[in-house]
Amino acid sequence: MAAIPVDAPRALDAHRPLSKTSLAVAGSSTVIEWYDFTLYLYLTTVISRVFFGGGTSGTAWTLLVFAGTYLMRPVGAAFFGHVGDRIGRKPVLLISMALMTLAMLATACLPTYASIGPMAGYLMIALRALMAFSVGGEYSGVMTYLVEGSEPHRRGFVTSLASAASEIGGLLAVGLSAITTSYFVGDDLDSWGWRVPFFIGAAMATTTLFMRSRMEESPVFEEESEADKSKNPLVEVLKTEPAAVWRGFAISALGSITYYVGIGYAPTFLQSAGKFSESDALWLGTAAAIAVILVTPLAGLAADRFGRRPILLIFGVLAAVTSLTMFQLMANGSTGAALAGALVLAAVAGGWSAVAASAIAEQFKSKARMSGMALGFTTATAIFGGFAPLVGQKLIDSTGWAPAPGAMIAVVAICVLPVVWFQKETAPNVTEGNATNDPASPTRTP
Repeated sequence: MAAIPVDAPRALDAHRPLSKTSLAVAGSSTVIEWYDFTLYLYLTTVISRVFFGGGTSGTAWTLLVFAGTYLMRPVGAAFFGHVGDRIGRKPVLLISMALMTLAMLATACLPTYASIGPMAGYLMIALRALMAFSVGGEYSGVMTYLVEGSEPHRRGFVTSLASAASEIGGLLAVGLSAITTSYFVGDDLDSWGWRVPFFIGAAMATTTLFMRSRMEESPVFEEESEADKSKNPLVEVLKTEPAAVWRGFAISALGSITYYVGIGYAPTFLQSAGKFSESDALWLGTAAAIAVILVTPLAGLAADRFGRRPILLIFGVLAAVTSLTMFQLMANGSTGAALAGALVLAAVAGGWSAVAASAIAEQFKSKARMSGMALGFTTATAIFGGFAPLVGQKLIDSTGWAPAPGAMIAVVAICVLPVVWFQKETAPNVTEGNATNDPASPTRTP
């Protein structure tokens, strides 16, 4: 039968690929985003003492700030999505990194609760809000840039490498947190030792900002005429592609909760359960971060070979059936059981996120791709990433049931799996029968 046109994203195939240098800079620079956000989470118990007075209420306030400032991510996403779709992908990557550099440097210089009382906490809240705003455009900007600049048959692998790089940021964060809490003790840790990882983050961000200034612009964006560009991409994507926004939200919801609860919150969970010290829990978190880095590129390669949909289904089912058991293992006090639980949770989170990176970006047309991706991803992350650790802790406190965070992951996975089951395949080199399902293709054969 003759091919018929479809309302699908502009062909991503018909452009020159970006240089390997530009792709490498964009992909590797995700280290900074995840370094900072996971650093705050890994240092929850330290920050609760230093800025919020310590104790149970201090921990609750620290997690509440982590969750509450995440609400700035959708605000940042709306701003940076508009900039990215109207002015270019590169300006977004420069502005967001400049703001992250400023926020991390200022955090490292903050006075503590012991010095100025509650005002220390308010200043921390302001800087976390600035960081969340800047990160609102970071993930969507990087993934849009990589999807538009990589060769079609390697999109899954290339974007998964960016996800792996972000996990390197998480690994650096947990590793430096473990070293910091092991080397500095007592007053030394609370007065100035905690500042060291933030100064290191600011130095890395400054280097990344310089490297990004030398990147090329996205070829897909450059090839668009001014008439092709949407005057209000956020409104347009909500009007013309609401289903794609919903799919991006659903996919990101499971990715967020598996990461922030299954990996980022795990050290705090182990400490709160009274089974492990700060440093021991963080070393287990370091092992989990290594597992994510190893799994992520393998999942990306599988997504290019077999398609986004089947690989997402596999990891979604694993999240649904293993999460509760893994938290039970971590709660029983055995180091071996806790390590096994942490590694399984990390592998599931890493595999899902690796495939989600390309699957979400491929849902949208190029002229509103960054706005659509930013809207779906950051809204889900604000709810299921920022608030999930706090909700998990509150559930444990109120019910006394230690595996409650695992149950949260399982419930979200069960809700998201039907969305993945009914979505069309987006990988360009995976076909069903004679039909190409790549949404980047201008035609398909029914």
